[in-house]
Amino acid sequence: MARGAQRQNGARTRTRRQPRKNNDGGIIHLLAKVVREVEASVKQGLDLPSTRTKFQVVALLMREERARIKAAETKPGARGTEELKRLDGIATILATTAARDPSLLGLLADDAVVSDRARALRRELLESAGIEVAEEPARRAEPVAPKADTQRRVVPVSVESRQLANPFLEPDYSAVAKRTAAPRRLVGWELIEPLMKSFTEGGALSCMDLPDPAATRATRGLDLMPHQARLVAAAAAGHRTFLLADEPGLGKTAQALLAAQAAHAYPLLVVVPNVVKMNWAREAMLWTPNHPATVVHGDGERIDGFADIIIVNYEVLDRHAGWLRDLGLRGMVVDEAHYIKNRKSQRSQNVLQLAERIRTRIADPLLIALTGTPLINDIEDFRAIWQFLGWVDETKPVGELMGALEQSGLTPADRGFSAAARAAVVNRGIVRRRKVDVAADLPARRVADVPVEIDGEAGRSIRAAEQSLARRLLKRYDRAVAARVSGEVLEGIDHALVRQVAAQERASKATKSNENVFTMTRRIGAAKAGLAADYAAQLARSAGKVVFFAKHIDVMDTAEATFAKQGIRYASIRGDQTASARQKHIDAFTNDPEVSVAVCSLTAAGVGINLQVASNMVLAELSWTHAEQTQAIDRIHRIGQAEPVTAWRIIAAQTLDTKIAELIDSKAGLAARALDGNDEEIPDSADVQLEALVTLLEAALEERGFGQGS
Repeated sequence: MARGAQRQNGARTRTRRQPRKNNDGGIIHLLAKVVREVEASVKQGLDLPSTRTKFQVVALLMREERARIKAAETKPGARGTEELKRLDGIATILATTAARDPSLLGLLADDAVVSDRARALRRELLESAGIEVAEEPARRAEPVAPKADTQRRVVPVSVESRQLANPFLEPDYSAVAKRTAAPRRLVGWELIEPLMKSFTEGGALSCMDLPDPAATRATRGLDLMPHQARLVAAAAAGHRTFLLADEPGLGKTAQALLAAQAAHAYPLLVVVPNVVKMNWAREAMLWTPNHPATVVHGDGERIDGFADIIIVNYEVLDRHAGWLRDLGLRGMVVDEAHYIKNRKSQRSQNVLQLAERIRTRIADPLLIALTGTPLINDIEDFRAIWQFLGWVDETKPVGELMGALEQSGLTPADRGFSAAARAAVVNRGIVRRRKVDVAADLPARRVADVPVEIDGEAGRSIRAAEQSLARRLLKRYDRAVAARVSGEVLEGIDHALVRQVAAQERASKATKSNENVFTMTRRIGAAKAGLAADYAAQLARSAGKVVFFAKHIDVMDTAEATFAKQGIRYASIRGDQTASARQKHIDAFTNDPEVSVAVCSLTAAGVGINLQVASNMVLAELSWTHAEQTQAIDRIHRIGQAEPVTAWRIIAAQTLDTKIAELIDSKAGLAARALDGNDEEIPDSADVQLEALVTLLEAALEERGFGQGS
């Protein structure tokens, strides 16, 4: 029952309020007593169901009592005023307690469910305070609509066959047997934020100590590079959680598959972006041929239910979560793990729930998060990955990480805590190697900007749109200046106000008559499309195969039409293709000498695929993040590349494009500082759009001569 409905029932089920039992202190006295119990429990770090029930019931009864007092006395007298003050005190304790454990706030939501246990406690408290409560009428069971993530769940026929062949999973009590000492010294300390902060302060390269491998030969004559073999050796030695954050192109797929083999972590679930499902199946056949892999498409009608490795993409994971939970998984790999950075998304919830299910069955499952760009926008991008690995939960470090923090003898108030905290997290399994350190023979790469002039109607339209956007920003700025109550005369540009105005503009949406920074960049991309395709065609004729990256379908369409007109054969890698169709195009570009260009979607082909047959790339549209641009370049700059790599970035001169390119380059320092021991300053998260608007407004103000215009 929702809380709103409970309040209505509260009014209906209280038939008579008897005089208060003064010796008991009344309902407010009881609420104060219970809320202190809740506060003490949360301070001790005890996450008990009873604590959550008490928190919710106190909040409900406190609000009901406040409403009763105000309704009973139009002008509250001394008694009413005193009772309201006491209720305010209870509300304050609830607020400070929820600040310690934010998950409690969900119990106060309008759609929060009031359990039978909570209803029973509410009745008990009311009766203890001398308030008679009528019996609630029997509630008719309402049909419950299935949750969004269960509506489409399926169980493939071959999985049913596997379940029938082995209806009873072998019991595994290791998860129960393995217990870590309860934390004591750090109870009550906020630890997640200090852990995150420890990765913003530079330091050494973030990589756990890895053992020297006994051998680098994998199978069928395939050799591993030394850095790959070290991770496999760590898994063989018993380490079970890894954030494998090697730079793109260093062979993370092979490392994960061989680590699973070394750890005997089968059945193994591999969750990947749709674009790389087939590539994972090929890599599994190559590196671990004795462990069959199956790829889940759609409802999984054709999967092998007895396979050791199950490969599924994020988009259909919700359909298969039911049978995967009961399969007895002993390992899970999440590829491109930055996809789960938003912990509230359904995609992330599916991954986190499956990982938690595995941990409840066995004590040491193999959990690997793969990503060459673990930090896209902000240090908080780490958090969901750490939760998947079981290093933290919603509110605090857990398990071995909490144990390591306890053993450090430090608290966040101590000077050395940051370094100790960073080391504790890294030792749980962060593995980060750079190309420059482990692949010295990998050829150099560079990003070269190619300015182009957009002439004609397209150029005039873009310049007019930029001017319109600048005028709108000026009007916002002038209104903000005029609204000041201090009467202060502004001299020069108020940069803080500029940023505020830019933030408001970024949050607004474009209309038919107004464009924002997003539609502006898309317009610029469309105007550059033909010029970028012409440049790629020249490269293909003179230098060989070329990869052409774009963000939008219309830019890809224009490029493909240009190539067709010029007689240049191309492959097309898009997000709306089936996995088999996409792989067919990748194979054509890789193996057919007549296919000169691969036209790729930045989102669909920017991760996980190997296009190293080319050494030249054209970036027809700019990304909003440096990480996304790097991911695209690393499709060709990877192990096995023999030629120097050049990414030719097409920039529309004298437009917002130029500034955006500069801002993207300035965002390169985040992962460098957090993981690579670099001392560069970390820029604010994902604010390229904001900075572009700031630049546009400041330029307009300078051109106008500051001040407030007409």
